Amino acid sequence: MANEKPRAGSPENKGEDPGSEVAAKPVLLAGGNPQIPKGYGDAPVQAYIAAMPGWKSDVGRRIDQIITSVVPEVSKAVKWNSPFYGIEGQGWFAAFHCFTKYIKVTFFRGSSLDPLPPGKSKHKEVRYLDVYENQLDEARLADWIRQASRLPGEKI
Repeated sequence: MANEKPRAGSPENKGEDPGSEVAAKPVLLAGGNPQIPKGYGDAPVQAYIAAMPGWKSDVGRRIDQIITSVVPEVSKAVKWNSPFYGIEGQGWFAAFHCFTKYIKVTFFRGSSLDPLPPGKSKHKEVRYLDVYENQLDEARLADWIRQASRLPGEKI
């Protein structure tokens, strides 16, 4: 194997030629949540969305599009195998995560949204929206995203 190139990102490669190897399909964790390495920017978020199983990928793509259209200056990252959305210098205002039968959208300051997102949390300010197949209320989500992006975010 003397003629083989080191894997992209391996210690031998030191990050050079990152497009030289086709990425392996991400592992799906419990509930079908894609295991995506932590990363900042749009690319890791799009990798996560592409790896979401079945109908969830289309809905994840739509959630991402809604957030990006409502908050054009949004910052993105994948942390803890979930896409995060925030405003630079302000913190994260939303995230989402795959479960077996739904996608859970997290609003970190959801208790300040009007009307309140339906899902309660053990954390006083956090509220959730569970999105099932064919049940995304895009107008409501866009309104909550607009409100959430104007609130102080989480510094996590």
